[in-house]
Amino acid sequence: MHPSTASSSAPVPARQSFSDFVAGASFPCVGAKSALHKDRLRFAPAGVLGSEAASRRLVHALHAFSREFEEPGTTPVSFVALFDPMAVLDEVDFERLLWRQLSDMHAHDASLGSTWDATVSNDPARDEFSFSIGGRAFFVVGLHPGASRLARRSPAPCLVFNFHDQFEALKASGKYQTMQEAIRKRDVALQGSVNPVLSRFGDASEARQYSGRAVESDWACPFHRRESQDV
Repeated sequence: MHPSTASSSAPVPARQSFSDFVAGASFPCVGAKSALHKDRLRFAPAGVLGSEAASRRLVHALHAFSREFEEPGTTPVSFVALFDPMAVLDEVDFERLLWRQLSDMHAHDASLGSTWDATVSNDPARDEFSFSIGGRAFFVVGLHPGASRLARRSPAPCLVFNFHDQFEALKASGKYQTMQEAIRKRDVALQGSVNPVLSRFGDASEARQYSGRAVESDWACPFHRRESQDV
C-alpha cells in the first residue's frame, strides 16, 4: 500500500485481511474495489473501538488524509480505520461504539480549532448532515464481523471515511448513479436483497446508514456535538 502517513503504520496482517475482503469476487462495492486496485485506500491502526486514544490518532490521520487528497477527483479514494478485534460485537453494540467514537473524534477535532464543514449540516436529523473532521465532510461506513449484511461483515471492526465532496463530484459527473446501480445489483446477488437502510445520496440523513444496522423509523442519532459549531 501507499507509504503515506495514514497507511504506513497499520499492521500488515490487518491491512491484508481487509484488502482480501474487498477484493473478494462477491464484495459488492465497486468503488472500494476501484480504490484498492488503484492504490487509493489509506489505512490507519485505530486501537480499541470507542476509545479516546483512537479518536486522537484518527483525527490527526484524517487531517493528513485530507491534505493528501485536497482535490480527489472522481476516482474513488477512502480512509480505513482498522480497530482491534473484539470477542463479541452485535449490531447494537457496534452502533453504540461507532457513535461514541465519532462524537469523541468531533470533540477532539473541535479542541484543535477545527470547525464543521460549512457545506453540510452537523445535525444528524437533517438530510444535509455529514460527519466532519478538519473542516472536511465525510460519509462514514461502519463494518464489523457481526453485521447482518454480508457486505458489511468485515474480518474486524473498521470505519471507512469517504470524502463528501467526492460523492458530490461523482454525482455531478453522472458516475455516482451508475456506480450505485452496480453496487445494488451486486448486493442483491450476494444476499438476495438490497440493504434496506440505503438511500440515494442526499435523499435522507446519511447518519442512518453509518452503522449498517436497519435502524427504526423513529431512530434518534446518538451523536454528541459541540453546540458552538451549529450550522
